Amino acid sequence: MAAMQSIISSPMIRMTTRSRVNQFTTPAVYMPSLRRNATLRVRSMAEGEPKEQPIEPVTSASPVTPSPPPPPPKPRAPKVSTKFSDVMAFGGPAPERINGRLAMIGFVAAMAVEVARGQGVFEQISDGGVPWFLGTSVVFTLASLVPLFQGVSVESKSKGLMTSDAELWNGRLAMLGLIALAFTEYVKGGTLV
Repeated sequence: MAAMQSIISSPMIRMTTRSRVNQFTTPAVYMPSLRRNATLRVRSMAEGEPKEQPIEPVTSASPVTPSPPPPPPKPRAPKVSTKFSDVMAFGGPAPERINGRLAMIGFVAAMAVEVARGQGVFEQISDGGVPWFLGTSVVFTLASLVPLFQGVSVESKSKGLMTSDAELWNGRLAMLGLIALAFTEYVKGGTLV
């Protein structure tokens, strides 16, 4: 504050009423000037935002009324890559989801056959289960890949209880359940049920 007062009261600053002349020897009458109480507003805009109409400068005579803030823009859904290398990448949308779907089908089928026929997982595989496994794997893999290659994300189709996160967790649990079922039957030497 003291530095500000010393600059204002400095004898080097003179306030005169005579006509000013700038350094280019052009009279100050021709130079644009702002009124004393005029307000200057500076607005910045990010790319992709809708452009607004220019706002008239506010003078000291008109009251300043704050305009309501515009509603936040809706978040855009990220573009989904449809390249095979992106869809099937380690962190891509397909591998864990497809394996989880196959594990869910496999766990339910293994438990159903074990309850109905009394066959363990290894007996089911040796008793003609390989063609069923391969057929189911091909059908579910193709059914899972077709929408991903069309650019449809799994998150866009998840609603309510059937979310994409719930499907991932169910698939993870089914993978663990199928491994636990096979391991338990191997250690036990027979069927679980």
